[in-house]
Amino acid sequence: MAVALRLDEIVARLGGEIVGAGDTAISRIATLEHAGPGDLAFLANPRYRHQLASTRASAVIMAPPAANGPAAAILTSQPYLYYARVAQWLNPPPMPESGVHPSAVVEGEVAATACIGPNVWIGPGARIGADVVIAANCSIGAEVEIGSGSRLAANVAVYPRNRLGARCLVHSGVVIGADGFGFAREADGAWVKIPQMGRVLIGDDVEIGAGTTIDRGALDDTVIADGVKLDNQIQVGHNVKIGAHSALAGCVGIAGSAVIGARCTVGGAAVILGHLEIADDVNVSAGTLVAKSIKEAGTYSGTVPFLEHGDWLKNFSRLRHLDAMADKIRALEQRLAALEKKS
Repeated sequence: MAVALRLDEIVARLGGEIVGAGDTAISRIATLEHAGPGDLAFLANPRYRHQLASTRASAVIMAPPAANGPAAAILTSQPYLYYARVAQWLNPPPMPESGVHPSAVVEGEVAATACIGPNVWIGPGARIGADVVIAANCSIGAEVEIGSGSRLAANVAVYPRNRLGARCLVHSGVVIGADGFGFAREADGAWVKIPQMGRVLIGDDVEIGAGTTIDRGALDDTVIADGVKLDNQIQVGHNVKIGAHSALAGCVGIAGSAVIGARCTVGGAAVILGHLEIADDVNVSAGTLVAKSIKEAGTYSGTVPFLEHGDWLKNFSRLRHLDAMADKIRALEQRLAALEKKS
């Protein structure tokens, strides 16, 4: 259930500057357009600034200077981040009572303060930390470790020997540690499966969206570092490594053994091919095909049409040299103009 706060309480904890009455009470975060009395709205995008004049919110979070609008405001240099922190405070996740549901099967160790839901299976040698919540129908394999305060929604499967850190949030339908896609080909075209013997190691404060799959390593481990945020329906291949505080949007596909640096962002439906390396602080735009390693920070975008592979290679090779070709054409044009003047 949401809690009620005063503006001066919020600023005392989170900083910022109050404009207007500090005892203004708020109980909900809302948009400028749909806010009403008792609501705290926020202005993070300048395109919505015109809504300040008509909003019914009791107060607004905004960047300085204060603008015409509600009688009260909190001024901060990062209004969107401030809004996120206030929203967390107003809407704490419900903490179910600790204990193990009678229908659960527990063969490992479960902390006394953990909550284990209906029809959960926890395999032998697994260790479930303090204040962990595992919702209905989850399958936790043998020797899995789950750190304190982590939460697994219903129908999550964690294969044996994998590890989740503290305060992770794993949404429904996630599969952690299924076999990576590893096969060797016979001369006749048949496929021979390569055993996948690595693990998935997930750091602290990681969020994994619904339907996302993270494959275990073939020999080494697949590693998701602290603070990584994965959206829904992402495929993380075997032996992939994702650096701390990177964020990947829905439907991203990462092929095996790719390495993504820290603080990267990857837009929806982007594809990163296997065995590539992406530097820290790289932003990959939505729908981009990353077909070569990225060595320097920056923003990268691009797609190419589907072609027969040989034609695609030739065209892409020429595309990479367009700038140089343009320079040569300009130089030829200048030489031609000079010759025409002489004639």
